[in-house]
Amino acid sequence: MGENSSVTAAPPPSLEKTSAIEDALLKQFFAEVSEVERDNEVIRILSCFKLNPFEYLNLSFDSSIGEVKKQYRKLSLLVHPDKCKHPQAKEAFGALAKAQQLLLDQQERDYILSQVVAAKEELRSKWKKQLKKDTARKLKSLVTEGKYDQEHEQSEEFQQQLKLKVREILTDQEWRRRKMAMRISEEEGRLKKDEEETKEMWKRKREHEEQWEGTRENRVSSWRDFMKGGKKAKKGEIRPPKLKTEDPNKSYVQRPVKRG
Repeated sequence: MGENSSVTAAPPPSLEKTSAIEDALLKQFFAEVSEVERDNEVIRILSCFKLNPFEYLNLSFDSSIGEVKKQYRKLSLLVHPDKCKHPQAKEAFGALAKAQQLLLDQQERDYILSQVVAAKEELRSKWKKQLKKDTARKLKSLVTEGKYDQEHEQSEEFQQQLKLKVREILTDQEWRRRKMAMRISEEEGRLKKDEEETKEMWKRKREHEEQWEGTRENRVSSWRDFMKGGKKAKKGEIRPPKLKTEDPNKSYVQRPVKRG
């Protein structure tokens, strides 16, 4: 057999080696970054839509968890208060940390992505209505078997529309959430007020009963005195004679009453 002239392929770099390479590239990148670029990034972060963590990290909606972590590391080093002299660098750094936390939370991430899906559906519906009015684009969509629609969704125009639509939906959902929270708070306040009024009513009733019970002996004593001697006449007071119901001597004769 002839000598084997094939070259053995080099083994892929290990994860540790890859990480070391990325660290070296990051250090080189930040060494070349000017103070103006750091300040601009702080301004960009602080001007982002607060309800969309993807905007803070400057990522697309289909970014993976790994991409989220990598982008956070890059941007956080860029605006770190120890490296960036911008007066709001600390605030921008905190905003990035919160954005990463939301995107690493599966429940929060699923909620945001569900709103992205809703936004896409609205834009697709609008796109189909436009195709019906534009015969040329409609035919192109049919001929390309959907590729034209895919190209449209990958376009910069569609991505910008999607970004704005997601903002609109998230804002609407947040407003609904706050209104619901306000109603719940108002209802809790009303229930608390009713409870306090009920407690106050029972408190007054209990105080009245205690006061009534406290004067019981005086009331009983007064009644006993009254039953024993009755009401005594004041000195010098002339009391009318008692009416006699029986007159054995027949000295009192009732005169007949004239009628008519």
